[in-house]
Amino acid sequence: MSEENPVNPGPPAPEEQRPESRGALRLWFRDVLISVAASFMIITFIYQPVRVEGTSMQPELRDQDRLFINKFAYHFENISHGDVVVFHYPLDLSKSYIKRVIALPGDTLRIADGRVYVNGKRIAEPYVPARYRDDRSYPKIVVPTNEYFVMGDHRSISSDSRDFGPVNRNVIYGKAAFIYWPADNMGVVR
Repeated sequence: MSEENPVNPGPPAPEEQRPESRGALRLWFRDVLISVAASFMIITFIYQPVRVEGTSMQPELRDQDRLFINKFAYHFENISHGDVVVFHYPLDLSKSYIKRVIALPGDTLRIADGRVYVNGKRIAEPYVPARYRDDRSYPKIVVPTNEYFVMGDHRSISSDSRDFGPVNRNVIYGKAAFIYWPADNMGVVR
């Protein structure tokens, strides 16, 4: 009987391992390249990271929070009451604001001593804590076609549609989706 064991030939010679290593390296490089390209496409066309500057959306969004906005959402769904949207500030399009949608095109809106009425009914605003309320009033209006009335959740300090009027649809470019930093505030934007 021969000393060679045909069932267990032993480890392959080092030169036999190299082609497999190169193939694995090529596959790894391909996977990394595809991942980077997919990430670039998602960030460029669907989700965009942004940083909150200011406190007008407290307590939901705090100064310096980092979040993702969905830039693609409103291509498939309508803007709704309560959505937190990102838009170019109407008086200076180089700046962006983030606010909550309070009234839609065609809605009748009025604010009396800080209480908001849409289509004749006072709206519940659980996202505005009592300490952030104010007593500002706003005359009754019908929100124009293709425009949205937006307000900050920290009403006593927010510059919003009460100051610059309803926001045109064409300046709204995203919906706040997910806070990713800091970790203690991480979660879906409500």
